[in-house]
Amino acid sequence: MQIVTPFSLIRGKGVAFGLNAMKCGGFLALLLVLSWSAAAQKQYNVLDWKAPATLSTYLFQQMHGQYQARQAAWQQAIQSREALQTYQDSVRQRFRRALGPLPARTPLRARITGQLRSPGFGIERLVYESTPNHHVTASLYLPDGKGKRPAVLLFCGHESESKATESYQKTAALFARNGFVVLVIDPVSQGERMQLTDAAGKPLTRGGTTEHTLLNAAATVLGRTAPAAELWDNVRGLDYLLTRKEVDAARVGCLGNSGGATQTAYFLAHDERVKVAALCSYVAAGERNLELTGPADGCVMLPGAGTACLDLADYPLPFAPRPLLLLAGRYDFVDYPSMEATCAELRQAYARLGQAENIRLFTYDDGHGISRPKREAAVRWFCQHLLPTATPVPEDNLPVWPETALRVTPTGQVNTTYAAEQTLAAEYLAAGRHLVKNRPVRTLEQLRPLVARQLALPVPAGPVAVEQKDSVLQAGGLWLHPLILRQAGEPPLPALLWRPRGPVREVVLVLPAEGKASLADSTALFRQQPPGTAVLMADLRGLGETADPSQFNDPKYYNQEYRPALLSLHLGRPLLSQRVSDVNTLLRFISTDAHLQMVAVQVLATGSAGPVALHAAVLAPVIRKVVLRSSPVSWLSVLENPTQKDAYSWLLPGVLLHYDLPELRQLVPAR
Repeated sequence: MQIVTPFSLIRGKGVAFGLNAMKCGGFLALLLVLSWSAAAQKQYNVLDWKAPATLSTYLFQQMHGQYQARQAAWQQAIQSREALQTYQDSVRQRFRRALGPLPARTPLRARITGQLRSPGFGIERLVYESTPNHHVTASLYLPDGKGKRPAVLLFCGHESESKATESYQKTAALFARNGFVVLVIDPVSQGERMQLTDAAGKPLTRGGTTEHTLLNAAATVLGRTAPAAELWDNVRGLDYLLTRKEVDAARVGCLGNSGGATQTAYFLAHDERVKVAALCSYVAAGERNLELTGPADGCVMLPGAGTACLDLADYPLPFAPRPLLLLAGRYDFVDYPSMEATCAELRQAYARLGQAENIRLFTYDDGHGISRPKREAAVRWFCQHLLPTATPVPEDNLPVWPETALRVTPTGQVNTTYAAEQTLAAEYLAAGRHLVKNRPVRTLEQLRPLVARQLALPVPAGPVAVEQKDSVLQAGGLWLHPLILRQAGEPPLPALLWRPRGPVREVVLVLPAEGKASLADSTALFRQQPPGTAVLMADLRGLGETADPSQFNDPKYYNQEYRPALLSLHLGRPLLSQRVSDVNTLLRFISTDAHLQMVAVQVLATGSAGPVALHAAVLAPVIRKVVLRSSPVSWLSVLENPTQKDAYSWLLPGVLLHYDLPELRQLVPAR
């Protein structure tokens, strides 16, 4: 097999000709075609329905199947106390597997960089290292008086000011005035902890949700997750809290709002030191939310959570029957009926465990966020269970400090304060380079089973069904045959086939990331092929005709197909893996078509279809040549350039633990 990467042939918008280019034969025509802009091409649509909904519909159907399995398991779990406890243990184990590895505990090196005073409490500016040289900034609220006090971890949502946000300051101050020690932590990529910055500390992206998402992509190829890093910051925050002489380790609570509620739910599923908790504006039902608003940012999404049959409603379950309060706004954009349904499930669990009184839903007629009524409800709940003799003090004239007053670092960012700061991006890059440097050289025979295991392709169910549509006259006077290829259990594939006169000796399989319509008008693509060459152009799922509409893919996530890519990761079937299944469907069609069978196949792929072609070529000996254009270079490049766009389209979880794209490129020509 031969592989050609034509970057050396194409310069800018033109084409450089040379001896190497001439040796590419008929593929030179393809390179010429691809190097020219195709601004005004006809649409060669094959599917006769609203094709852009095809992939999302398919993915949602797969998702519903997984949640149905989860619901069936839940119904079995609530039949007895023993079954429920087994389910709780299972949730904890499945969550930890989906979360990925956590670091080892290392010295916290905690420092207090300043103090503030307010009537009834003080605030300490705190910084600690959750891992070596990875600094976490926080505000520690200390109530006046002596003796050990109950403590509360307060996890922030996605507000850029994080611990300095007015609602979080007021929440912490209200708890402090009621006698609680409160630790408010800046989440990673927020507050003073932006990870992707320039030398002056200015963020390179548009905000925390973008950073979370990009960092989660980098973590994914290493078999890690950004939520794991965020969780570890919080675990180490509790470790620090328990070193304080003011804190009673037997009376620790935890609450969070919005994204902080997700942090809290993950914390409850992991850390058993918490005795009381509250979730405010929590996205309580993953299935419903994924349909309504699509995948969230990278601090929420866990690859493979759907495969593990984990719903967001599951994460608080291991905490039962300890006291749990749900705080909701009736007009929150977070689906309120889903919160009610989750509360109903939790009530079943608490009742089965004999403590139905320990779960409560507080609803206020407002929207998203931890407003005053919710703050006061949370304080009453925590006082009831951690300070039962106290009379809760309502909110009144609480101070709100400017963000600069609460700053822990002199520059306002850990990146510009600590010369040796180890950002997550730097940590991931170092880990990736170590893997690449120390990986043994493998033969194709050694690599093939690793690739197969990484892709985990399903076994095709039955033959490929072919639906032929009316032929289309191409602009150059050639007839193209539109086809719909159907493989049971998979989305249909639209394709265009051109057959030469006489017997077919080889097939050129064209897989443009831009869609087949971008090339269908090209006369050169067909006429300049060697005699006996057929051309089959196809739209892999989510490309061309079935590309997901842009309105469902928020640009802040830096990925044109964020929704299908993240849904696919959630399901445990990354887009790249699914698209290799599509290539296999195309190869099966070729192998059974009376005009095409028993011939060699060459593949031309562009953009995100490039890694698909490489993986297919490793597994399919019938592919003897691959030509790539504008294709991703490596997964290591995701770590080297963490702000690059569209990486989720071709990610595989944990792939860098086994191989990288350059290794596939080196081995494919060996066949």
